[in-house]
Amino acid sequence: MREIPFPDPGRPDTRSTLRFMVWVAREQWRTQVLGMLTGMVWMVSLALIPAALGRGVDEGIVPGDVAGLVRWSLVLLGLGAVTAGTAAARHFFAVHNWLYASYRGAQLAAEGVERSGPALTRVMPSGEVVTVFANDVMRLGGVYDAMGRFAGAVVSYVVVGAILLAASPPLGLLVLGGGPVMLAGLTLIVRPLQRRQALQREEAGRLTTLGADTVAGLRVLRGIGGEQTFLRRYEEQSQRVRRRGVHVAGIQAALDSAQVLLPGIFVVLVTWLGARQAVDGKLSAGQLVAFYGYTAFLTMPLQTAIEIVDRGIRAHIAAGKVLRVMAVPPDHDESRPASAPLPDHDADLVDPLSGTIVRGGRLTALVSARPEESAAVADRLGRHGPGPHQTTWGGTRLDDLPVREVRRHVVVSEPDPRLFTGVLRDQLLGSVAEDFGPGTGTTDAADDVTGDARVLAALETASALDVLDALPGGLDGTVEERGRSYSGGQRQRLALARALLTDAPVLVLVEPTSAVDAHTEARVADRLAAHRRGRTTVVTTVSPLLLGRADEVVLIEDGLATARGTHRDLVDHHPGYRHVVLRAEEDET
Repeated sequence: MREIPFPDPGRPDTRSTLRFMVWVAREQWRTQVLGMLTGMVWMVSLALIPAALGRGVDEGIVPGDVAGLVRWSLVLLGLGAVTAGTAAARHFFAVHNWLYASYRGAQLAAEGVERSGPALTRVMPSGEVVTVFANDVMRLGGVYDAMGRFAGAVVSYVVVGAILLAASPPLGLLVLGGGPVMLAGLTLIVRPLQRRQALQREEAGRLTTLGADTVAGLRVLRGIGGEQTFLRRYEEQSQRVRRRGVHVAGIQAALDSAQVLLPGIFVVLVTWLGARQAVDGKLSAGQLVAFYGYTAFLTMPLQTAIEIVDRGIRAHIAAGKVLRVMAVPPDHDESRPASAPLPDHDADLVDPLSGTIVRGGRLTALVSARPEESAAVADRLGRHGPGPHQTTWGGTRLDDLPVREVRRHVVVSEPDPRLFTGVLRDQLLGSVAEDFGPGTGTTDAADDVTGDARVLAALETASALDVLDALPGGLDGTVEERGRSYSGGQRQRLALARALLTDAPVLVLVEPTSAVDAHTEARVADRLAAHRRGRTTVVTTVSPLLLGRADEVVLIEDGLATARGTHRDLVDHHPGYRHVVLRAEEDET
């Protein structure tokens, strides 16, 4: 048996939802075939039990033939043993096919998420992405679970129809022709159900997104008294999901009831016709017994056929969701080969769109009255965001370098720090070592400092040793989900330490101290300048404490670099800069 997750889930056929589902089946064709074979043997053996029982009545009980009775009793015993064995085998392959298809879908969706990166949440709500993994991949696997039973239902239905056709042509024709006609009538339900389920899934995804956003911002909402506003929004979206669910429920109930009603009507018709033939003497006692066994058995393949329709609808919708995740293109094509060599680490960075120039080996601060403007420049300096980028590093366009190399050498630390569950040491050092490797920086001293010493040095620079002291177990302590046990300032300082541990030649920090107090900010400013001395560092901020430590400050107005110089020179000679910085200082006090 193959282990899951798969080392390689394969390259799917994404030309259509149906082609994708067929591809998934082909990837596990051996177990699908085995599941179908065991399903056929299992259900056919069940279908033959009434026939053996009827023969036992006609050849053993009615004539009083003990040998005939024993013979057909042994046949019944054998059929029972075959039924029990193949039922267990069919169930094994059914669960196997369900899990393997679900995990394959989950891995392919995860690869799509990893490949598309931030572009994904610009196309799909985050809640909808979550529901793909929480629900859709399991529904995708559900149809492969039922394929063995469906194959058995088709074959056993034909076998029973052939037996009844031999005993009574009208009865056999009714069975062989009536079942397909009955199932064809379900097409009136399938299309509307598929549309309504898809709409209901979209509304549920929006509700999940809203709930996740509300929980993530709960601390801020309480601070501004906005809980009731978001509660009303959640209630309204919940009602939309409820209405969609009610809209789906009616037609879903019709399909569910059809699983009982249609086979029931069909069995009643067959029973009525058979009973009339028995009264007319056209059926023997044994055939009459077998006949009633067939009518009871026929509900199973008919219900299975209706079930496969229902599961197929759900799987089709789920497969479409998985394909949608996989289809989102990334902001940058990582497979494109480099067309230029990697520049020197101390080369200048230039953003032509804003006119910003970052001198190599220096600490540069970007200042704007609108933080989103300086953050946009920071993103372009790191080749983040969609579309082509004209940013150059040492005269080489970042677009001409492999994305992975740009990420290794130009690190942009996001303004909203995210921490995950796990050991603090791994949070700070483990992922950094995996992505960047030791010694990514330019100094021999950084290469000599390893392990916990590197972590402690970064925490010292970020003034975050108090966070370490407060955590039971120190570096071996466990960080809770999203770092919820920490304040915003503590999470921000841990994120700064994590960024420093990359030892990146170019480090871009977006508002790294916006959530800390002035005393802590002063310590961070002094230590950051010393820690990054000789390496290119960019900080977006309006804090005079950080600006005063910068080698150069660039003022961004309306998206353009309009002034540059030291913090002191700009305060003395540029009214616009002085207004931005002094207003920020007044806001802090």
